[in-house]
Amino acid sequence: MSWKNKVIYQIYPRSFMDSNGNGKGDLNGIQKKIDYIKHLGVDYVWISPFFKSPQKDFGYDV
Repeated sequence: MSWKNKVIYQIYPRSFMDSNGNGKGDLNGIQKKIDYIKHLGVDYVWISPFFKSPQKDFGYDV
């Protein structure tokens, strides 16, 4: 299966969906929206880094 003709949906967890009301998106928020993402016809999900980091490279600097 080639990715070239597929829909890739990137999620930045911190701003995607807040499941516990603390103002920050979280993994539970992503999980709660999986059916919605599937409904959009998404083939692949790219979840941006969510590890603690100095944020010098948007989380890829861990």
